[in-house]
Amino acid sequence: MAITGLPPDTDADIARVNEALAMITPRWNVRILLALSGRQMRYSEIAGKLSWLQSGQLHPKLRSLCDAGLVQRTEHTSRHVTYGHTERGTALLSVLPLIVTWAEEHLQKPDQPLPAIEQIEDSLTLLTRRHAAAILWVLKSRGETSGRALARIAMPGSDSTNIYPQLRQLVADGLVDTVGTGTPYRLSAAGHGLGTVFGALSAWSAGQPLAQAARHPLWGRADTAPAPQKWAIHQTRQPAPTAAQAPVGTGQPSPPTWQHRDMFSHTTPARPKAALPAGGPRR
Repeated sequence: MAITGLPPDTDADIARVNEALAMITPRWNVRILLALSGRQMRYSEIAGKLSWLQSGQLHPKLRSLCDAGLVQRTEHTSRHVTYGHTERGTALLSVLPLIVTWAEEHLQKPDQPLPAIEQIEDSLTLLTRRHAAAILWVLKSRGETSGRALARIAMPGSDSTNIYPQLRQLVADGLVDTVGTGTPYRLSAAGHGLGTVFGALSAWSAGQPLAQAARHPLWGRADTAPAPQKWAIHQTRQPAPTAAQAPVGTGQPSPPTWQHRDMFSHTTPARPKAALPAGGPRR
């Protein structure tokens, strides 16, 4: 079933990218994938790296990652079971530094540098807004577009007024620009900057090497982006385990060369007995 009014191959591309984002966006999934980097690990070893997770939270998460084809469960004996990345899971990890690079270039700078893992989680919040990928795809392909025309292409079959709450959110997030009510919408500098991320996710979801991202028919083109603007304040997706935070990355646009374990940028403490507070503004 078509999700947009774009050509079928483009529509399928958006659907694959949305599916890839849906695999990693659920709470703690990225942290679990990073914790699994390296050798095969037993359940107790993984739990030790993610000590803030409450008892019973890790097992369903591992099962969902196995079902998604990102993690492999190997039963050596009834008492010896290990977990590790599949080839697909390992390949997906290479997309994460691209997300961090985009966040460091385009997200509003906080008072204290954030660990890369939090940069990833905040970025995924923006990319998984309802209809966000479809709207961004249409704006990338069509340039300046009216809200009504966007609704017709990005949300076919829906009332055209339903697109405006999504557009207001994307403007607030800093991915879309508009001069004011009744004027056309266009990608912001941050929206154009997502080309490397969307191109990589598209290549990965199609089973291609990430080097193919630069050849993406839409996001791989070198377009002139608007002048950079300050990122709008937005809500953090989820509370992060509290810890002393250390600087991450250099802020340069080139991809970081960290090891996956460095994305945490600090040792995560044991989860406190009291429930973590709800997420709030961090910018």
